[in-house]
Amino acid sequence: MRWRSFVAVGDSFTEGMDDPYPDGSYRGWADLVATRLAAEAGPDFRYANLAIRGRLFPDIVANQVPEALAMKPDLVSFAAGGNDVLRRTFDPETLVARFDEIVGRFRATGADVVIFRFADVMARLPGQRLVKPRVELLNRAVGEAAERHGAIMVDLYADDTYLNPTLWGIDRLHLSAAGHRRVAGQVLDALGVGCDEQWLLVPPHPTPTPWLAARAADARWAGQHLAPWIKRRLTGRSSGDTVTAKRPLLGPISD
Repeated sequence: MRWRSFVAVGDSFTEGMDDPYPDGSYRGWADLVATRLAAEAGPDFRYANLAIRGRLFPDIVANQVPEALAMKPDLVSFAAGGNDVLRRTFDPETLVARFDEIVGRFRATGADVVIFRFADVMARLPGQRLVKPRVELLNRAVGEAAERHGAIMVDLYADDTYLNPTLWGIDRLHLSAAGHRRVAGQVLDALGVGCDEQWLLVPPHPTPTPWLAARAADARWAGQHLAPWIKRRLTGRSSGDTVTAKRPLLGPISD
């Protein structure tokens, strides 16, 4: 095991929504990966998860990236831009250039860097015609950055298993516990570290919902999740405005 420390950088995908611990805080794929790496590395392994839900790319770069660099970890995960593609202010040229720059900065420290091509979350959400091309653009940039800098790319977009709704939470935007386990397994596979085989098992697709019941479920989802999201956009607020990083300092990982 060549990694003695791991820092995770990003937004809700990395924070762990919607994979709750019993106390209501979030676990997610990064905690699962850290726990597995710690089991291999021993008690001196250190971990920090700096990710905060709702964060846009510029905020992640301005705040989390310098903190992660200062920690000098052996392994970094960098997943950012998912919230930006949902905004009308999305600036693809700037984001792509900065993404490549940040991956290069992490690699220049000697750290191994894990980056992601995002899964097709828009398959069950409105706005697919606008957002999907943006996701594809960002995913191309991730692949190019991985090749240019020798980063470790985890290609979730190429995995059709993520079209299975059981891998997504009730808000249809964040991964479920099963989704986070699958991501953790894929990250560990990419790192050459074994994982619990159960994490990679494909859950069965749910029984198709009758049309009328499906439309009722869509209406409930719109009221409970879409409407509050739109309200936050109109008022300039974020779901992470009152949230701080759950592991702000490097320290031993515990399950």
